[in-house]
Amino acid sequence: MLFNSHVFLFLFLPVTVLVFFRVAGRGHHQAAVGWLVAASFFFYGWWNPAYVVLLVFSIVFNYAYGMFLYRTRRRVGSRRWLLGGGVAVNLALIAYYKYAGFLVANLGTLLDRSFQIDAIILPLAISFFTFQQITYLVDASRGETREYRFLHYCLFVTFFPQLIAGPIVHHKEMLPQFARNETFRVHYSNLAVGLTIFFIGLIKKVLLADNVAHYVSPVFAAAAQGHAPGLQEAWVAALAYSFQLYFDFSGYSDMAIGLARLFGIKLPLNFNSPYKARNIVDFWRRWHITLSRFLRDYVYIPLGGNRKGPARRYGNILLTMLIGGLWHGAGWTFVLWGGLHGIFLVLNHLWHGVSRGRPRSVARGLDWRGWLARLSTFLLIVMAWVPFRAESFDAAWSMLLGMWGVNGFAAASDPALAIELGPAFRWILGLFLLCQFAPNTQQLLARFRPALRYPSSTSNSPRLEWRLSWPWAVGLGTGAAYAILNLVEVSEFLYFQF
Repeated sequence: MLFNSHVFLFLFLPVTVLVFFRVAGRGHHQAAVGWLVAASFFFYGWWNPAYVVLLVFSIVFNYAYGMFLYRTRRRVGSRRWLLGGGVAVNLALIAYYKYAGFLVANLGTLLDRSFQIDAIILPLAISFFTFQQITYLVDASRGETREYRFLHYCLFVTFFPQLIAGPIVHHKEMLPQFARNETFRVHYSNLAVGLTIFFIGLIKKVLLADNVAHYVSPVFAAAAQGHAPGLQEAWVAALAYSFQLYFDFSGYSDMAIGLARLFGIKLPLNFNSPYKARNIVDFWRRWHITLSRFLRDYVYIPLGGNRKGPARRYGNILLTMLIGGLWHGAGWTFVLWGGLHGIFLVLNHLWHGVSRGRPRSVARGLDWRGWLARLSTFLLIVMAWVPFRAESFDAAWSMLLGMWGVNGFAAASDPALAIELGPAFRWILGLFLLCQFAPNTQQLLARFRPALRYPSSTSNSPRLEWRLSWPWAVGLGTGAAYAILNLVEVSEFLYFQF
């Protein structure tokens, strides 16, 4: 079931919210939690009921094993082995469902043999709910958890606003909120804030991401079939995909935060205007923030972080980003994308090391150095998105050659590459300006602190701050209605693939 579908908007969501508060209002808090868990399982099973069994197994195993790790945490000698066993079970599930075909295909290529494996349908959200529970096991082995109620743990894993594509939440963030009495009371401010954020996200997804997507697939598909895009087509497709992914993921993140707020729950911030970043380090503090946190705390730091010298530090950065790339998909193009970002991060840290201590001039008037840093970072990110989107190395290379002008200025004579460049340029320019100059959703609603760990308590655009007013109600209502009327062909969120 998709957030941008009629059945979700007009049936699932209102029924789930009404029943939750009706039951909670009678003092049956655990029954209300049970209802929300059941609704979340139904939401997940709508896609493929068979994989509800896998989700149940994952929850039961990790809850029981986490309790076991917590109770045996003082067995210092065996703690690491016990934790490794639990993590191995989780990784084995991901390895089978997500990477089995990829591993078998590459093994066959390496040995020059043909291996057959039945098609495996990737269970929705397996990477998200598995990584989420790995953090729980690690913290349980450290004694940083406690013996939570099983029903609350189920809700921590299955809570439908964040189940499918994140954010990757932490038990310390969510489980205490499920235990508060305040969560089970109707607060009309939460409903107003939650619906506002949800509809802003819906508008981003339906009216922005889905519309600019029309300029992406034709060129990337043609490149996969051996056609050579020219400079114009290649840049239009790469930029259009960059904005499609941006507003698709930003829209989903807003919708998840808004839906959770309807129930009085705050999710962690997962998206914070990443195309305003001035360097790659800053970008990864803004893009998929909870994944960056997971990779830092549970991959980079355990590898040694920056504690064992510069060479080891840069090797750890590269390895962490390669793992992050592979997390996104079972393909070498994802590994390449992760490797590129790893190289960018290493170069960024090297530059910071060289430039540290140099006097910095105070910017007066237009901060052209800041804008140059922002633009160059953006262009690097756009080029790195090419292998992320491309179907193969050859297709990615063809696209990059086109962007570098090797394939000529234009390839419009090739019917496979024919796109309307005029409307595409207008879309790209408009979305670029929106990304660079418009306040983001959290800034618009900063006074209401819509997400956990939002870096600022006030908006930098006070005139645009959201408030309960007729102009906001009419404007947002019109935009939401227009988005709903455009739900003719419902499209999945791009991060559902990962």
